[in-house]
Amino acid sequence: MSAMRLLPILASAAFVLALPILLFTTNIRFLASDTGYLEGGIRRHDAAENTGIALGELDYAVGAIVRYFEDDAETLRILVFTGGQETTLFSAEETIHMEDVKGLMRALFRANEVSLGFVLAYVAGTVLWTRERSGRDLAKETLAGVGVGAAFGIAVGIIALVGFESAWERMHEIIFTNDFWLLDPNKDRLIQMFPETFWAEATYIVVGLALAEAVVLVGAAGGYLWFTRPPRAETEDDEGEEADEDEEQEEEQPEADDPDEEDEAHGDESANGEGEGGGSGEGQEEQPQPPPPQAQPPEAPNSGSI
Repeated sequence: MSAMRLLPILASAAFVLALPILLFTTNIRFLASDTGYLEGGIRRHDAAENTGIALGELDYAVGAIVRYFEDDAETLRILVFTGGQETTLFSAEETIHMEDVKGLMRALFRANEVSLGFVLAYVAGTVLWTRERSGRDLAKETLAGVGVGAAFGIAVGIIALVGFESAWERMHEIIFTNDFWLLDPNKDRLIQMFPETFWAEATYIVVGLALAEAVVLVGAAGGYLWFTRPPRAETEDDEGEEADEDEEQEEEQPEADDPDEEDEAHGDESANGEGEGGGSGEGQEEQPQPPPPQAQPPEAPNSGSI
C-alpha cells in the first residue's frame, strides 16, 4: 500500500483515538481546575475536622493547588494558620508527591490540548477544506471514536465499582517511581483533605460526564446520518432506470443469424435460379403464335401482246 493511500487511513484512526482522549482529559482538567468542586469536596469529607485547620485556610490551600498545576513553580509551598501559628500545610514527603502529581497533570493538560488541536485540524482539513472526507464519513468516524471511549469508560466504571482501592493503588504503582504516594491518614494533611473516597467520586464524575458527552455525540452523528441518507424512493427509481437501460441495450443488439436458416435460404435461391434458366419451360408463360400465311390467288394471262 502506497504512502498516499496509507496516510488517510492513519489520520482517520488517529481521529478515532483522539476523540475519547479529548473527552476524558477535558473532564479531568475541568474538575482539577474547579475550585468550587474541590472546596465542596473538602466539606463533604470533613477536612476541617480531620486536619484541625479552619475551612477558610483550607479554601486558600485549594486555590493555591489549582494555581500550582497551571504555573511554572517547581515546589508547592502553602502556609496556613493553626493554633495561632503559621505553619506549612504539607510535609516534605507530601510536597515531593505533589511535584509528581503536577507532572502528571501537566501531561494530561498537554494531551488535552494536542487532542483538541488534532480534532479541529482534522475536521477543518479533511472535511471543510480538501473535501477528502464527507460529512457522513466524519459522522461514522465520530461514532467509532465514541464507541472506543464508551468501552474504556465502562471498563473503568466497572473496575471502580468492583475494587476501586486495589485499582487505585495499582495505578499509583505504575505511574509513580517512588512511594511518597503512600500517605498516612492519621498525620498527612493531603490525604485528610482528599481521601480515597473523594477520588472515587471524582472518577465516577469523569466517567459519567464522558458518557453523557458520548450520548450527545451519538445523537448528533446518528441524526446527521439519518437525515442525510439517500431517499428510498430515489434509490428504487435509480435501480429501475438501470434495469430499463439494460433491457434497451439487449433489444438494440442484433440477434445472431442461424446458420441453418442461412443455408436453407441460399438453397432456395439456387433452386429458383436453375428453374428460371432451364429449358423445361415449367412455370413460363406461353407466347402467342402468329397466324399462318394465307394462299394468294393465281395471276391471270397477259391478253394484250401481238
